Amino acid sequence: MSRALRRMPDSDVPALLSALRTALDGSGAAVLPFAALPHPTTPERGEAARLEMVEDDVALVIETSGSTGTPKRVGLSAAALLASARASAEWVSVHATRESTTGLGQWLLCLPAHYVAGTNVLVRSIHAGTEPVVMPEGHFDAENFVAHAARLSAPERYASIVPVQLARLVDAAEDDADTADALRRFDALLVGGQALRPELRQRAEALGIRVVRTYGSSETSGGCVYAGMPIGATRARVSGGQLELSGPTLAGGYLGDPERTAAAFTTDADGTRWYRTGDLGEVSEDGRVTVLGRADNVIISGGEKVLLDAVERHIASLPGLADAVVVAVDDAQWGQVPVVITTAGEAELAGIRSSTAAALGRAAAPARLQVVDVIPRLASGKPDRLALARLASPTQP
Repeated sequence: MSRALRRMPDSDVPALLSALRTALDGSGAAVLPFAALPHPTTPERGEAARLEMVEDDVALVIETSGSTGTPKRVGLSAAALLASARASAEWVSVHATRESTTGLGQWLLCLPAHYVAGTNVLVRSIHAGTEPVVMPEGHFDAENFVAHAARLSAPERYASIVPVQLARLVDAAEDDADTADALRRFDALLVGGQALRPELRQRAEALGIRVVRTYGSSETSGGCVYAGMPIGATRARVSGGQLELSGPTLAGGYLGDPERTAAAFTTDADGTRWYRTGDLGEVSEDGRVTVLGRADNVIISGGEKVLLDAVERHIASLPGLADAVVVAVDDAQWGQVPVVITTAGEAELAGIRSSTAAALGRAAAPARLQVVDVIPRLASGKPDRLALARLASPTQP
């Protein structure tokens, strides 16, 4: 059997929320949120009601950003999405620092709803029986966040944000008591989408902000690992150095792409289904998950393997370099080399190279330092690594 798939602009959150309700209870079409452009450039972008057909168990389709590869269409069932919402609420209720926290509160939507973290805010609102408060699209700043947080009426308050948003909030809260008070009123700020720097987390916690580091992807219905531990019925393991996840929140696969689905999702002899995350990682005996970096973000420089995510984490921990991004560029002598891109105009390559070589080995030391006015980012807040790689390429005009 099959059901209709309706494309909807993520700018119309009330309509999207209504459509998700019927998609989850099975009475309406599946939903594919898309990023609405101010002035649609193609009929596809401007046509919100165009219908397609998908498998009957698909309730939501998320188109990945394609920041490091080809975009994919991830098909998620109502059962997977609601399992994710339940697991999140249960984890928060158990680990809450306040008495009688249930995890079923009101949400502030700070992220585009065509990303899984944004859509999850809507699904969790439906699960909790509350109405989310929606921040307008565009530039994110602390003043706007605080103004919209003031519209939350439920005693329990939650938001999902990315590290760059948390950094702006913490910067403001350190200088403004009202901002700090508003942030402390949240029972949890779920922070995911990319690595959360320890220094930033510590600054937030020093202000009394309840930050929960999350890990997941569209293929796992969003965050399924909180503070390093799998939530709900999620399980984690490592196979061939790569992190794999299992549980009721897994997607059915990629729409119209059985080969990619078969490569990413495997099934054990006992019927357990696993998703290969594409991340290198470790799982301790007590189940704690450590993500080391993308498996495809490794280069060979002068015959030595270099994990670029590890290089980036180290450099970003150095004073004044918290926004540093490391990309690879081709090099005639070494094959490929790391290049650091940052907005820190006072940064010096010699010191960065020395520190990185001492921590990670000579091959990891960046070959160049490139200072820019602004780090280009995707709508999700992640660095636009394709744009940065083009920027760092010596062949760029």
